[in-house]
Amino acid sequence: MTLLQILGLAVIQGAAELLPVSSSAHVIVAEKLMGLDPTTPEMTLLLVMLHTGTMFAVIFYFWKSWQKSFFSSRKVFLDSVKLIVAATLVTGVVGLALKFLIEKFFMKDIPHAEIEQLFGNMNLISAALAAVGLFILYAGIKNRSSSEYGRNLGLKESCYVGAVQGICLPFRGFSRSGATISTGLLLNISRQKIEEFSFALAVVLTPPVIAREAMRLLQEQHASASSVADLTQIFMPSLLGMVFSFVAGLFALKWLSTWLENGRWALFGFYCLGASVLVFVLHQNGV
Repeated sequence: MTLLQILGLAVIQGAAELLPVSSSAHVIVAEKLMGLDPTTPEMTLLLVMLHTGTMFAVIFYFWKSWQKSFFSSRKVFLDSVKLIVAATLVTGVVGLALKFLIEKFFMKDIPHAEIEQLFGNMNLISAALAAVGLFILYAGIKNRSSSEYGRNLGLKESCYVGAVQGICLPFRGFSRSGATISTGLLLNISRQKIEEFSFALAVVLTPPVIAREAMRLLQEQHASASSVADLTQIFMPSLLGMVFSFVAGLFALKWLSTWLENGRWALFGFYCLGASVLVFVLHQNGV
């Protein structure tokens, strides 16, 4: 993988990750157009590390508003932690249950089946993009006339958001931010609150996913923790991608916040539907 390829994928990831258009789908399609295999451990780790770069962009961008929303007092902090932990636990239960069902039943004829083997399935990506596009479109249209001041996020609403996030995990193309923010809008949560909560969940979710993909790569490469040179060669592309995606992510966040707060959320749904058609056409033409 060349430096130019890493830079290109990082820019795509950074721009798309923080918009509700499924960065994973965009990166996977770009990898296929570059002749790379998105199902290999190197590529899945790169994808996760690109997410890590945008995770740091999220922390940097939202830090001031999070201080007001989550750290204004001890009670507010503990209540926020409770909601985030509850949503993340529900995400884990739903995500792991889906992973088990898919690997054991829908992939039962594949030896040593892993959910990551579906990440390059263009038909599945196209269908997931279409599904999340319709979901975003419905939420955007239904919420268009709503005030920016919605109700507070409670434990029940947090669990709903966590469950939807869990559904997103196995399916590249089903945008995590698009689905979780749309769920909040349909629950009449204020736009700013659900945006902050959705990306706070992303920050919590990213580290365990990084750990899983790093272990997959180390097992695949039979790398030793004592072999510094080997580890550097394996992880350097992903680390470079993380830095590039951080910069691109900062620009995308400003765009997302502006469109969400100005009631243009449904436009992202139209984009996902168009992207779904494009992915399907590319696949039919051999990509």
